[in-house]
Order: sequence, then C-alpha cells, then structure tokens
Amino acid sequence: MLENAKDLAKTLAHKSKNRLLPFRQDSELTADDVKIARDYIAAYWPKLERYHPKDDESLLGVPKPYLVPSYTEEAGFDYNELYYWDSFFMVQGMFDQKHKDLVMGILEDLLFLFERFRVIPNASRTYLMGRSQPPFLTTFIFQVYQAYDPGEEWLARAIEIAKEEYSIVWMGIKKPNERLVHNGLSRYYDINYLHDLAEAESGWDMTPRFGRKALNYLPADLNALLYKYEMDFARAARIYGDSRDAVRWEQAADARKRSMNSLMWDKVRGLYYDYNYKKERRGNVSSLAGFYPMWAGMVTEQQAKQLVRALKRFENKGGLATTDALPLGQQLTPGALPTQWAYPNGWAPLQYIVIQALERYGYHEDARRVAMKWLKTNLSWFNQNGVFLEKYHVVSPEKPPVKGVYPSQTGFGWTNAVFERLCHDYIDAPSKA
Repeated sequence: MLENAKDLAKTLAHKSKNRLLPFRQDSELTADDVKIARDYIAAYWPKLERYHPKDDESLLGVPKPYLVPSYTEEAGFDYNELYYWDSFFMVQGMFDQKHKDLVMGILEDLLFLFERFRVIPNASRTYLMGRSQPPFLTTFIFQVYQAYDPGEEWLARAIEIAKEEYSIVWMGIKKPNERLVHNGLSRYYDINYLHDLAEAESGWDMTPRFGRKALNYLPADLNALLYKYEMDFARAARIYGDSRDAVRWEQAADARKRSMNSLMWDKVRGLYYDYNYKKERRGNVSSLAGFYPMWAGMVTEQQAKQLVRALKRFENKGGLATTDALPLGQQLTPGALPTQWAYPNGWAPLQYIVIQALERYGYHEDARRVAMKWLKTNLSWFNQNGVFLEKYHVVSPEKPPVKGVYPSQTGFGWTNAVFERLCHDYIDAPSKA
C-alpha cells in the first residue's frame, strides 16, 4: 500500500512537471483545476507517516503513527520527528473517517509526550526538549471531539492534560518554564534562556518581530492562544454541567483580554502588536500574529472591522505576507540572520488562521478572496514544478521564497493540508466555509 502510494505521488508529480495545467487567474478555481494537485496530496501523506513506538538514540518513542513536516529522498536535511504545531496544521485537511485513526493517534502522541515529560516539546527529540511550540492543544482536542465524538470521558481526560500543560508550561513562573512574566501575560521561552531559542518556540524562526530579543516580548499570538485555552476550559466545564468552573475560566480569559487590549492593541493602526515588557512599549513590526486574537474570538466587532482594514498591509498578489513591507535595513535581524517569517514570504498556517478569523466575524468575501489567492499561488507553483513548498513569495509568486536559517523544504505537510482544507471549504462547498 505504501509503495503504491509513493509510486502514485511520483507519477502525479511527473505529470504536473510536464503538463502545464492553465487556469484563469481572474476567475474562481474549479474542482477540475485542483484535481491533480489534490490527488498528489492524498498520495503524498504516506511519505510523511512515521511510527516509532520506542526511544531510538535522540528520537523519542510515541505510541501511535504520526506525520513529519517534509520528506525528500535527495535532501541531506530531513525530518523523522513529530512536531507540535506542524501536527495541528497537518491534520486540518484530514477530519474525515478515512484518516480518523491517524488524526486521533497524532493527538494521543502529543498527550503522551506531555504526560511523560510535563511538556509537549518543540519536537520528539531529546535535544528539542528545552522549549515547546505554539499551543494549539485545546483546539485540536475540540476538533477531534466534534469530528469523531469519542465521548465525554475521552474529552475530560484530554482537557485535564491540557489544563496541566497550561498551568505547568505556559503559566510557569520559574525554570524550566519561566513564561508568565508580566501583567498576567506569557512569553515564548527556552530552558537555556537564549533569545534565539525562545524565538524558535514561537515557530517563527526567524522573524523581525522580536529583534532577536524574544525573551523580552509578550507575543500577541501566544496570549491569544492562551485566551482560547481558557475559553475552551470554560466550554468543557459547561459540557460537564460545572457552571462555577466555567465562570472561573471565563473570568481568567476576560482578564487576559483586558491586559492584551491595554498593552497590545493599537487603536490608530488597528492591529495587535507584541509588547516589549522590558522597555514597556509595543513592538513596531506589523505581523499576522496580530490576527490571532480575532481567530480566538476575543475582539469586538469594531476591532474586527479595524483588523479587516489592516489586511491591506499584508495582502499581495499571492496571498498574505507574514509582516508588512519592512525597510531594507530591517529585512535581516540584527546579526544578519535571514528572516524567512517576514515579508515577502507567506506561510500556510498564517493564511489559515487569518481566513478562519475573517469567517468567524462574518467577513466571508474577504476570507474567500484570501483563500483563492493562496490556492492559486500554491497551484501555479505545483503545475510548473510538481511540488508544494514550505512557504511562498506572495509578492511575486513566480519567484522562489526568501530562504531562512535552514534549507527551504518541499513537500510540504502543512501546505498540503491547508491547500486541501481550503479546497474543501471554498471549492467543494463554495457557499459557506
């Protein structure tokens, strides 16, 4: 079965390299336009599947099969480990019965890692245990609960583990988890207390957002994710009929929202910014992290309207750039590290977050427009080159993306997944995402 899938993926890639499949850039994509690309994605997943139930040198064992971000036979840079936030985004195109065991197994692997190590590490490697990655655990749990109905007992166990992760890791006040540092808000962190490694915990490695001083910043995306945790804990409590516990979590979420609005919300620019608590001022880099509060459901209708107006700072021919256009001198962070999580690159997870945020507040046409731009960028590259990329140059989509501190990857797990999810939402069921 695995070899057949791999052969199909090679065949489809070969076809796409040698047969340009034109589509009109000024029109909606059709199911026929994306069929070969979606067939390629479906056949590609077995290449990314791994099963390592026992520790093997630096690779940690987990009980269920999982997905790695990318695989290329010729590459010297390869993955075999499970990643936290990559895993969340890779399953977004898989919430069907065919993939039920894989999706639920990946979540079980993440829960297992926390139960064993009291942290969900950056990835399942001994040398990546000093930091985590952006926390999407409660969202993942509720997606599985809604898609597969595993029962309230299952939900109770998973939510209790998420509560421990929240309190031990993200609300920790001393080593090995010194993240809760200012006004009820948390930062990205690494046990080695190094700024660059804390930036790696953000997943945005590297980015101009923190000026290579990530430990000094309260990030807008992280704290919006923690607001989402608190509201998800309240949601679970109401499912169990515990209204007192639900109110307690809703009050915690409200306190976080008030603190974020006070420190991070810029009324003039209509966007959330990371807050440098050491210098007691907001950062000056506009980024898509500022849309996480909208995704989490914590903004008012007026704030949502301002955030939609702020889209123009990021929207380009090929989708949303990770930051707005920066002055030439800021394209590299201090110390000359390349910032791949910045203009002009666009990344699938961030397109997905913003699209979901727009849908949540009723901006369906804006969501569709962004989704179609991203799908066309992905599809054009696939039709020309037979592969999907880790990231794209959204300003000039025909150009390769700007490289980062590690080699650019093809494949690519979360790109494939978001492409499939957006096809499902905007092509298969075009009336409502």
